Amino acid sequence: MTTFEAAAPPKIAPTDPRRLIAVAGLAVLLSELIFLGGACLQGFFIVDRAGHGIANDFVNVWAAGRLVLDGHPAAAYDWAAHRHMQEAAVGYAFDGEYRWHYPPPFLFAAALAALLPFVPAGLAWLAATGAAYAAAIRGIVGERAGWLFALGFPGAIWNVSAGQNGFLTTALIGGALGLLERHPVLAGCCLGLLTYKPQFGVLFPLVLVATGRWRAFGAAAAVALALAALSWLAFGSAPWLAMAQTVAKANQLVLTDGGVGWNKLQSVFGLVRALGGDEHLTWAIQGGIAIAIAAALVVMWRRDIAYELKAAALAVGTVLVTPYVFAYDLVVLAVPAAFLLRYGLARGFLRFEALALAAAGALLLSYIVATTQVGLAASLIVALLIARRVRDDSSGTLPAR
Repeated sequence: MTTFEAAAPPKIAPTDPRRLIAVAGLAVLLSELIFLGGACLQGFFIVDRAGHGIANDFVNVWAAGRLVLDGHPAAAYDWAAHRHMQEAAVGYAFDGEYRWHYPPPFLFAAALAALLPFVPAGLAWLAATGAAYAAAIRGIVGERAGWLFALGFPGAIWNVSAGQNGFLTTALIGGALGLLERHPVLAGCCLGLLTYKPQFGVLFPLVLVATGRWRAFGAAAAVALALAALSWLAFGSAPWLAMAQTVAKANQLVLTDGGVGWNKLQSVFGLVRALGGDEHLTWAIQGGIAIAIAAALVVMWRRDIAYELKAAALAVGTVLVTPYVFAYDLVVLAVPAAFLLRYGLARGFLRFEALALAAAGALLLSYIVATTQVGLAASLIVALLIARRVRDDSSGTLPAR
């Protein structure tokens, strides 16, 4: 080559894992966009045929925020007042119930969303939380393909269609685990914000204390206390007192009476109740599994195991330990999957790994026709993949290609 000849750019093999991740993510993303576009044209998504906003879970957030802006924050926990505001948001009475049972600090986010009319607010909510989610997953994967993987992750479609907060939950969990090694204070801030949905944060304090990550622990506690104090100063004590009653009623409705349907709970708790198990037996099984997972995580995080595997295990553990998890929450599985991809890109993939992840994704997508614990099955597949990787990492076994 002469001095005037430019070096040829490096070629990417057709079977390069990064390309396969990007292509798979793009294919699923396009399929989901076609599905959502068709639903919108048919009047089942965003707006109905008459041009009214569709009542979904976001109406719960918008109505609570509107009540805050109108000077009645405690009314968000009053079902009659909240329902009246929900119907005002969409312009008609509708079937179904979307109750508010989040901690008062989340009223700040709801009020911010309610500054816009209902439909634009819903779109802005999905765009803002979706961008944070995609950035967190791309940061974990560490490759540009991570953007397409995040946007095409099968669990995302249920969060979008429901207008839920799964993107926000995943962004905070993924952000915390992605930042923990190099920026523990920022990771702790993410965990402090995660207290808006506390059932997904119960394992983090245990792991942080067991491994002596006090900066992250302190930052999480400081942010959580600051948010609680700010909400008390802004809204008074009435929302906190109302929340205590609302949470008790929600637990009675969902976990005792099965008011939303056992098949919708994507947890061991939901599965056992769907199979006819009584409440005491179900709590014993769910509690035993939660204790076993917590103990395994403490042991794992105290051992010399690759951080990607520790983080993946903690992320999937957050889904498995709680009885209160729905299909739209399972976008959180993008976090352990992203850590597995990062680990595989650095050290090689197992023969069955891509197929198993594809199966987990297919199970998440199948919820549209199989309204049962397919999400739990997907979570268990991811957990088993992590367990296999942990075994190989501990023994020094090279992956079989």
